[in-house]
Amino acid sequence: MSDGQALGAGSHEPIGVDETVILVDDKGRHFLVRLDPSRVFTYHRGEIPHEEIIGRGEGEMLTSTGGGRLLVLRPRLTDFIMKMKRGAQVVYPKDIGPILVYGDLGPGMTVVEAGTGSGALTMALARAVGPTGRLVSVEARHDHASHAARWIRRWYRGNVPDHVDLRVGMVEDVIAEIRPERIVLDLPEPWHALTEALEHQPAGGVFCSYLPTVPQVERLVAEMRDSGGYGEIEVRESLVRDWNVDGRSVRPAHTMVGHTGFLVFARKVVRSAG
Repeated sequence: MSDGQALGAGSHEPIGVDETVILVDDKGRHFLVRLDPSRVFTYHRGEIPHEEIIGRGEGEMLTSTGGGRLLVLRPRLTDFIMKMKRGAQVVYPKDIGPILVYGDLGPGMTVVEAGTGSGALTMALARAVGPTGRLVSVEARHDHASHAARWIRRWYRGNVPDHVDLRVGMVEDVIAEIRPERIVLDLPEPWHALTEALEHQPAGGVFCSYLPTVPQVERLVAEMRDSGGYGEIEVRESLVRDWNVDGRSVRPAHTMVGHTGFLVFARKVVRSAG
């Protein structure tokens, strides 16, 4: 493996063979395309050979055989996550942002994640800790782990970077081995990892859990409090609403991204002997 260069917006280099791009049509629809000189992109407004995209710069406008106009861009991580094929359900960008901020993820940190799922959160965590950090992502299911690895390699242009360690197994075993500063769990029963987290996570470390339902949140928070080893427990939910701006007509979109999950954050504390 090597520390491969991730895809990303804003490069000065021309778009190359085997790169993944986003094509945006005049209705704002996004198409995720991996470029192969032998292939042709086809949609409802005609075709564009991949050869006509390769060598272009970001932000250029292309015309299809049917007269359609397509903007070519390298994908942001959010574009990639929203358009990549899913195995398990992904953690959406609206929840990834708070996880990175309230979980206080940054360069050089050691992080354990479970489960890897489709790899969306894994890619964001890997970028947050950077090549000076370490991310160990654990998935219990072989099929999900294999699916996630494929998309992580695609984001990193062929390689899983050296600072990312993808494993199949149980997160409890990994926490005991790694002793992570940050623990980020997308598991239905995260309380099963509390015993190992209490023993092996350093004081002051952050424990974060993504949970879809109220009963799960209730049990995790209760067990954290009963353990005496976690404080500063916070439960958050993020709601996102887009706005439409057309001249002086400024109004909220008719639909919004409502509940996807709850985020539970807590700090590891030193348990009292009494």
